[in-house]
Amino acid sequence: MDATMEKKIEETVKEILETSDMQEMTEYKVRKQAADKLSIDLSEPSRKKFVRHVVETFLQHQAQQQQQQNDAIEGAEVEENASDEEEESNNNRVDGKEYDDDGDLIICRLSEKRRVTIQDFRGKTLVSIREFYKKDGKFLPTSKGISLTAEQWSSFKKNMPAIEQAIRKMEDRLY
Repeated sequence: MDATMEKKIEETVKEILETSDMQEMTEYKVRKQAADKLSIDLSEPSRKKFVRHVVETFLQHQAQQQQQQNDAIEGAEVEENASDEEEESNNNRVDGKEYDDDGDLIICRLSEKRRVTIQDFRGKTLVSIREFYKKDGKFLPTSKGISLTAEQWSSFKKNMPAIEQAIRKMEDRLY
């Protein structure tokens, strides 16, 4: 990606972030709006990573500005809030939602090494229940897990009462 394209993407992403409701905005939504506005594909890994970098830089800059304002007003109490904001930025959080290093939305953590995430893979939304391992300070996905399309997830969810009933019957037999 050339410097001119990077500059256009960066300016567009910043413009979107500055005019958005940050309570509703996600990295995916920013990338989608920028792609539509620029008429280019931003889901390609290097462009996706660049957009993530611009979003994180923007959020860190906002946190720094907020910290400076709070320092002037509140003094010592602000240090605690700033550390919370910094920790939140370090965990790849956008508007209270947590994302992993690949930009996938973490819905919940089933254990230290297992997560449920929502990801975009080749234009399809997938619910992924996967085991992760830690390498060089980053959590990476293993092949141990399952990814469900929206249709598969819907079918699974629809059959949840039957699954729960079968679990209860099996537990009743064991005890």
